[in-house]
Amino acid sequence: MSLQRFISEAISPWMKSGPGPEGDIVLSTRIRLARNLEHYPFPIVASDESANTMLHYTSKELTKDSYPQMGSLELLKMNELSPNQKRVLVEKHLISPHLAEKSLHGAVLLSDDESVSIMLNEEDHIRLQCLFRGFQLNESLVLSNGLDDWIEEKVTYAFDEKRGFLTSCPTNVGTGMRASVMMHLPALVMTQQLNRILPAINQLGLVVRGIYGEGSEALGNLFQISNQMTLGKSEEDIVEDLRGVVMQLIQQERYARDEIMRTSKIQLEDKVFRSFGLLTNSRIMESKEAAERLSDVRLGIDLDLIQGISGNILNELMILTQPGFLQQYAGKGLTPDERDVRRAALIRERMKLEREG
Repeated sequence: MSLQRFISEAISPWMKSGPGPEGDIVLSTRIRLARNLEHYPFPIVASDESANTMLHYTSKELTKDSYPQMGSLELLKMNELSPNQKRVLVEKHLISPHLAEKSLHGAVLLSDDESVSIMLNEEDHIRLQCLFRGFQLNESLVLSNGLDDWIEEKVTYAFDEKRGFLTSCPTNVGTGMRASVMMHLPALVMTQQLNRILPAINQLGLVVRGIYGEGSEALGNLFQISNQMTLGKSEEDIVEDLRGVVMQLIQQERYARDEIMRTSKIQLEDKVFRSFGLLTNSRIMESKEAAERLSDVRLGIDLDLIQGISGNILNELMILTQPGFLQQYAGKGLTPDERDVRRAALIRERMKLEREG
């Protein structure tokens, strides 16, 4: 396995088998666990020497054998990657912006299909994430717990009997778990119902973020729903609370889609096909507009207004048209204007391949 493999394909292998359960609305499910090691200063206060010692020790322990049914893990060190290579890994959700920007002594261990990512020396010593297509909270929890047990056989976690797993940020203390679901909610946005729903979600101890987590913008009507508290609840309770809210959002999004089709079908068709026309013909396309147009087309595909095009095109082009990937394919740095031209050309080419295929 080489670095080039991880940064050359926009769609990770785990995403390629088509939409998962509730895949018309839920794009992916993620479980992330935050862990620290005993007897090592946490990364936010660690010296260069301590951070390097921890990285060497942990990466050696986690690469000397493989996790059953998953194969070996590939180690990528942040100080050996270019800024754009790290940017591509962020765009694919394989590492966090924090690891890319602030962790000189950080690294990531990746599984062959990219469904498992273990970040080292991020905000915590270990950030383990498991990704599944569609709505698969139980499956993601089972895999993450299995990997967590496998790691704990090799290293000793910082753990307190009363507080649970000890983490750099107090909001992660306890289970150290973030369960999140990436959802496509265009109809709730169009009908302005989402603004009413968001405060209620927050009151239930959940948080709604953009596609790259905390502080990121919700591009293309894509929203990440996750738990906010990790202390005082079991992992199973956190997952069940999230499941209940996500199922409600799925039902309300489908109802909103049905209502739009019933009351404003011609206006919706106009919106969808205008976006389709712009994606297939534009010569300049900014990132935000591309996300909005791709969201419209994906909605048109899900409602059978557009046929012959895979719904996975939203997942692929949302990543493929990001700045890091555009520059990766160009083999050089690009100005914002140059990226807008290349983005439009790439989308035209990809849409053409879909129609001819």
